[in-house]
Amino acid sequence: MELRIFTEPQQGATYDTLLSVAKATEDLGFDAFFRSDHYLRMGDGDGLPGPTDAWLTLAGLARETSRIRLGTLMTAATFRLPGVLAIQVAQVDQMSGGRVELGIGAGWFEEEHRAYGIPFPKDKFARLEEQLEIVTGLWGTPAGETYDFHGTHYDLTGSPALPKPVQPKIPVLIGGLGASRTPRIAARYADEFNIPFASIEDSERQFGRVRAAAEEAGRKADDLVYSNALIVCVGRDDQEVARRAAAIGREVDELKENGLAGSPAEVVDRIGRYAEIGARRIYLQILDLDDLDHLELISGQVQSQLA
Repeated sequence: MELRIFTEPQQGATYDTLLSVAKATEDLGFDAFFRSDHYLRMGDGDGLPGPTDAWLTLAGLARETSRIRLGTLMTAATFRLPGVLAIQVAQVDQMSGGRVELGIGAGWFEEEHRAYGIPFPKDKFARLEEQLEIVTGLWGTPAGETYDFHGTHYDLTGSPALPKPVQPKIPVLIGGLGASRTPRIAARYADEFNIPFASIEDSERQFGRVRAAAEEAGRKADDLVYSNALIVCVGRDDQEVARRAAAIGREVDELKENGLAGSPAEVVDRIGRYAEIGARRIYLQILDLDDLDHLELISGQVQSQLA
């Protein structure tokens, strides 16, 4: 089981804070640093000092780290034109020496679109499919050839399909709990399928749908990596768990029911239950980005038992 660190900077974080977490992620032996792609905080809090852009952040981290994978859960297809996104991600892949992964979704948070003047179309899934076709098509076009695409929402003619990523194929992550369209899109385009904040039972059901869709599309179900994103709150004792839960405004019982919370032994046991249904990676949602001791504890007493 691989453990990856997943942050939500729209809730309030500077680039320097994210850099500290990314460096700790690397130093403590975690596999990857991922971040959300949002421009507006959710729920309580002021979100200060304001949003940071996902791909600008990852570009900076690409030059400040050397080992960890870097990516998004999930880039909103509504935020960037597909040709521009392909250029951005390929450039960050170059800057990182080939360590980038693209998590991408249709986009869902209408309020942040209104707040920053970003169109929020009704046909988001159709646009997502075209984006995936274009981005992967641009990367896969042989050097010296051009790429054309004529769809309902996007039209490309004579694109030089540059720049190229360092990796022969940048891994694409698709996720969600949609019963039909999401598995079909994942079966066609995804290297990894991720389920955010879902129970073991719901995850097992959705993994099954994606596996079936992959087989129907002519792929082996095990060609995809299956993963979960879950909030984490670990403590050496009950008091430390309660303190960390209070720091993020959550209740311990609720965290234990909906995420990974409790002692290291409790968290290892629960991760094992996700492994039993086929999850190979867990993205640990870290909400208190100033608590680097939390990462150290997870590394030393949770990750060490999963190696």
